[in-house]
Amino acid sequence: MAAGRINWYAFAAPRRFYDLAGALIPWLGGLAALLGVAGLVIGLGIAPTDAQQGDAYRIIFVHVPVAWMSMIIYLAMAFWAGVSLVFNARLAAMLALALAPTGALMTFLALWTGALWGRPTWGAWWVWDARLTSELVLLFLYVGFLALHAAIDDVRRADRAAALLALVGVVNVPIIYFSVVWWNTLHQGASVSLSSAPTMAAIMLTGMLIATLALWCYCIAIVLARVRVLIVEREGASKWMARKEEWT
Repeated sequence: MAAGRINWYAFAAPRRFYDLAGALIPWLGGLAALLGVAGLVIGLGIAPTDAQQGDAYRIIFVHVPVAWMSMIIYLAMAFWAGVSLVFNARLAAMLALALAPTGALMTFLALWTGALWGRPTWGAWWVWDARLTSELVLLFLYVGFLALHAAIDDVRRADRAAALLALVGVVNVPIIYFSVVWWNTLHQGASVSLSSAPTMAAIMLTGMLIATLALWCYCIAIVLARVRVLIVEREGASKWMARKEEWT
């Protein structure tokens, strides 16, 4: 390896990833707190009142970031599940399992905050809208992934079975994202798109993006912490973990 270059493949080993994750968690946690405060200050205090929805729209500073994360985390979970199947990689399987609870939480929060937003704007807590229904299916997929993994005693068999479910469920993610385009739904269209200019004021967009970055940092930190626990549980009998306990 050339001087000054980092061999990222070395961190595929659980023992190396354990130390890397431990070093990153405090930085990501601190950054998440700072960005979270900044995003909420902008969203709840600085951003102007919306002309049509009034102050009810401010739920977007929580709802939109958690909804985005619910889909992104599922794609990441399915990716690592696929890597674990193809390469029989222990760390990849642990990453997939560690992502699932956080993804389920983000999905639940997306549905809950959506209900809080829907009551004043639609006049109902819940409607069987295409996007809401597909997001609910996403929550069931997360819960199903965790339940299936917990139902199988052999860890490696559990990893493979849950990975197959995760890969099958990927088809639901584009349905969630494009549901407002493919069908006539109550849910409003995307305010932020790669193919067109944002439809919201710059200060609103700034607050929402900062809140999203905060959530990214939080989710990564939590997942890394959970992976470290899984590494200890699965690799606890190995010599390197025994030596680590002696050092500490």
